[in-house]
Amino acid sequence: MTKTKLMLIDDEAAFVTAMERRLAKRNLAIVPAYSGQEGLKRLAENPEIDVVVLDIKMPGMDGIQTLREIKKAHPLTEVILLTGHATFESAIEGMKLGAFDYLMKPCDLEELLAKVDEAKTKKRRHMEEILESSGRDLSRRRGA
Repeated sequence: MTKTKLMLIDDEAAFVTAMERRLAKRNLAIVPAYSGQEGLKRLAENPEIDVVVLDIKMPGMDGIQTLREIKKAHPLTEVILLTGHATFESAIEGMKLGAFDYLMKPCDLEELLAKVDEAKTKKRRHMEEILESSGRDLSRRRGA
């Protein structure tokens, strides 16, 4: 089974390092980023990322702005919002913008892993649907 590729975007370096260590033990390949801008750059360099875990409250480009840009450039990428400080309204706004789910910090590692698995499954199903649809369209064109 291939490793799940997870991008972790959070401005708290100690948090990223601790999560990276814990998640790597669970067969996840972690791509860290410490700001929204860096996350977008690293995602462009690693389009095979399965899921992004994104902090909402960051200086500069916050999580909501970053989510907007991720969904614009990589609409199939699933994003789980993570926050210890943002309001419930921010989480709702993120969900409206296409976030898969949100968790409060500190989050339970097992709960995060379950959400990552669910998000990866959703992305894979969506990609399969697109491929099936493209295949049907191609078959119709050949038959016409």
